[in-house]
Amino acid sequence: MFCFQCQETAKNTGCTVRGVCGKPEKTANLQDLLIFVLKGISVYGEKLKELGKPNRDNDEFIAQGLFATITNANWDNDRFTSLIQNGLNRRERVREQFLVAYKEKQDRDFDGQLPDAATWTGQPESFAEKAKQVGVLATSNEDVRSLRELLIIGLKGIAAYADHAAILGFEKDEINDFMIKALAFTTKDMSVDEMVDLVMQTGKTAVDTMALLD
Repeated sequence: MFCFQCQETAKNTGCTVRGVCGKPEKTANLQDLLIFVLKGISVYGEKLKELGKPNRDNDEFIAQGLFATITNANWDNDRFTSLIQNGLNRRERVREQFLVAYKEKQDRDFDGQLPDAATWTGQPESFAEKAKQVGVLATSNEDVRSLRELLIIGLKGIAAYADHAAILGFEKDEINDFMIKALAFTTKDMSVDEMVDLVMQTGKTAVDTMALLD
């Protein structure tokens, strides 16, 4: 466990045994794994958009998944296990859609490299072990780690606003596209300047999302 998404973190660095808020270690780890799976879905979502065939099937799921991991929102381990399983199934479906779309456009099978988030699969009994490998500290470079996690935390805020707006009937594809793009980008090796630019875009997107509720 390593959670530092709120101002109450232990020693102002991060909670590593149990959250100061009370969040159990197992819950924190499952939340990390859910984010990891959402990244995998987004990898294929971004690729489909690049092929001119954007997929809207997972917009709501991605927003609700991100929202579920914010501080004190949900500590139900069974719920997170279910979300992870649902996410893996969704990732497989969007993967198949991408492979078909790629072959139609390129006239050959896709043989490119994919990040672990887009390929790993497992059953609930393997979730706890995998979760330990994909948390915040999985990124060794502290600068890159900080920018990636600042981006993820920003996306959680966007998702909270977007989910509330969707319940009221207000949605914008551009906001969902940005969440997919940003999640996918956290699986790539990007320069610090590129990450800073994306964090700044996150701030603007957050304002645009709040405007849906105005």
